[in-house]
Amino acid sequence: MQTTGDQELEVWIDQGLCTGDGICAQYAPEVFELDVDGLAYVKDEDDELVQEPGAAVRVPLTILRDVVDSAQDCPGDCIHVRRTSDTVEIYGPDAESA
Repeated sequence: MQTTGDQELEVWIDQGLCTGDGICAQYAPEVFELDVDGLAYVKDEDDELVQEPGAAVRVPLTILRDVVDSAQDCPGDCIHVRRTSDTVEIYGPDAESA
């Protein structure tokens, strides 16, 4: 597993792959929420759903582990966590193996 050091991270969900299982919202309700369409979305710092395709929000360091666990346990394999500095995915389906 890669570490983030001082890197800021952001997360986004590919709704095209989302199964609506809700594991992410259980693990990190501060960042994820299911909408009326049954799919998961990320929430911004104002607790508002961000529904634009590919839209990302920053991952608060205090819940990083919960967000990473969400990405790793997601049955749809649709949660992507990447560095904001270079948009390299470090957790999720497109992350390179360590």
